[in-house]
Amino acid sequence: MSAFDYVFLGLSITSSWGNGHATTYRGLVRELAARGHRVLFLERDLDFYAANRDMPEPPYCTTRLYRSLEELRSAYAREVRDADLVVVGSYVPEGIEVGRWATRTARGAVAFYDIDTPVTLARLARGEEEYLTPSLIPEFDLYLSFTGGPTLRVLEKRWGAKRAEALHCSVDPGLYAPDPDAGVRWDMGYLGTYSDDRQPTLERLLLEPARRWRQGRFHVAGPQYPDAIRWPANVGREIHLAPREHRAYYNAQRFTLNVTRRDMIEAGFSPSVRLFEAAACAVPIVSDEWPGLETFFVPGEEILVARSTEESLAILQGMGEEQRRRIGERARDRVLAEHTAAHRAETVERLTREILDARARTTSATA
Repeated sequence: MSAFDYVFLGLSITSSWGNGHATTYRGLVRELAARGHRVLFLERDLDFYAANRDMPEPPYCTTRLYRSLEELRSAYAREVRDADLVVVGSYVPEGIEVGRWATRTARGAVAFYDIDTPVTLARLARGEEEYLTPSLIPEFDLYLSFTGGPTLRVLEKRWGAKRAEALHCSVDPGLYAPDPDAGVRWDMGYLGTYSDDRQPTLERLLLEPARRWRQGRFHVAGPQYPDAIRWPANVGREIHLAPREHRAYYNAQRFTLNVTRRDMIEAGFSPSVRLFEAAACAVPIVSDEWPGLETFFVPGEEILVARSTEESLAILQGMGEEQRRRIGERARDRVLAEHTAAHRAETVERLTREILDARARTTSATA
């Protein structure tokens, strides 16, 4: 197997503060390196992340920070030109210009990695062009999407993507695993940044159950929650948890809650990284309902779906310990079989080879 040269232009790999991109890139890049590939990660040096870097020098790739578009162009044109695959991520600062430059400079293939596909497409439909434009999509050889299902065909048919493939989030089983020595502190916990569209579900499935079940213990971890929120007395709070603390957090819960963004629900087939992290810890997940959920976990056997306060409380108060453990263990088995970072690296490697081989055949045919 030949080794490939990859260049990633992503939002961040050095800081997980306030974003879900860093953990995704870390797992993917680490596994690509483990398979013998060379990876350069180029990250815009933003003050917000500079003050909150929990991995300033990832050990499995070369990481370089740049302060401006001009510096990126002048300092890294050769690396982008010579890479086998350049990957431009969503939410990259000045991402439109970065994407244009990458597609014009690279001699190899160029992919767009959309970690926010439903949000991206909703914005494009409204005419908002923050990091991607409709005219730029067909310039990429590959559109990698966190969202699968029908959205992939929408990307190709409506938006002109040459090839759209699902590259869902994943989990590192070396970092996320059951801890038999962990003491259970909460009946239900939730890990997630505040958002207007998720808050009603959090209210329905966690906060209102906490109000009705005063003996229950609950916890919410995540930043940006408004001061106006009235937290029940039996709901603990933590503003930020670094990724290294996530395993302990999940293992301290009897059940963990998954809440999905509105755009993700509408698109369907959009699992969150928290879903796979919790499952890898064998912690039973209580989730809201969204299209495609059953393609990742079997409802009732590997995951629990709650649509109301009453259903959430019924799970928390009525499920026996043996059944609870069995659901968590089944979810872990499913994740280890299908949704690790190693699985995603294999997909990227396969797609790289297919695209480069197709290019070589086209070149030979026209020579």
